[in-house]
Amino acid sequence: MQAQTTQTTQTTQTKYSPQTVTGMHFWTPTIFSIKTTRPPGLQFTAGQFVRLGLPGDDGELIWRAYSFVNSPAEDTLEFYVITIPEGQLTPRLSELKVGDELFVDHTAYGFLTLDRFTGGDDLWLLATGTGLAPFVSILRDPEVWQRFKRIFVVHSVRWERDLAYYEELRHFSHPDVDPALVDKLHFAVSVTREQTPGALYGRITSLLASGELEKAVGATLDPATSRIMVCGNPDMIKELRAWFTGKGYAVSRTATPGPLVLEKQW
Repeated sequence: MQAQTTQTTQTTQTKYSPQTVTGMHFWTPTIFSIKTTRPPGLQFTAGQFVRLGLPGDDGELIWRAYSFVNSPAEDTLEFYVITIPEGQLTPRLSELKVGDELFVDHTAYGFLTLDRFTGGDDLWLLATGTGLAPFVSILRDPEVWQRFKRIFVVHSVRWERDLAYYEELRHFSHPDVDPALVDKLHFAVSVTREQTPGALYGRITSLLASGELEKAVGATLDPATSRIMVCGNPDMIKELRAWFTGKGYAVSRTATPGPLVLEKQW
């Protein structure tokens, strides 16, 4: 997740610290994943995000928020980033090399977490672009596999080349997840700007409205049994909020849990 914030280096290191980049993987020239060391004591819940920072031209730290890709139990932090050419931070992030320093806040934020739900048999995770990041974190954590009978992941991108984490989700395996449970996972992708073998064609909203998405995964959405998480660009969030609330899905609130949780990521 990216948020528009800037902060100076006046903050003490009890609030943030420099961490070491341990890996850079480019899915495309502009889409990449960063791995770093983890600050001691940093705790978070799968689905949350944290601020990352690098010095700007004036020496002040430029901060943006990114969802964790790694599970809460992993020692290495992982983030999924798309370069925004006119952005202040992402071009700098894309130039990092293994061994470089990246500042990491020590506080995690966000409500795209399983504790926003009560009940439910099926979990639907609907993402566009880098909005997939928190869902990979959730899938790498044992809780989701123990809690839900079926898990449906839908990742929508513009071009086939943008399908990051595709092989991991097609053949899911993680040391913390019981292999006997992974058959609960049903994974579908949609590509919006080109026809791609094995992928749906079109936006998630259109695929829901036509019934094509439910047909593709072999399941039916039901407010009584389905729990929905949505993460992606603001237009997609607006469209899916309207679509789901129109079908009887209430947005989950702290005081009044519902079957729908949404978070913008761009």
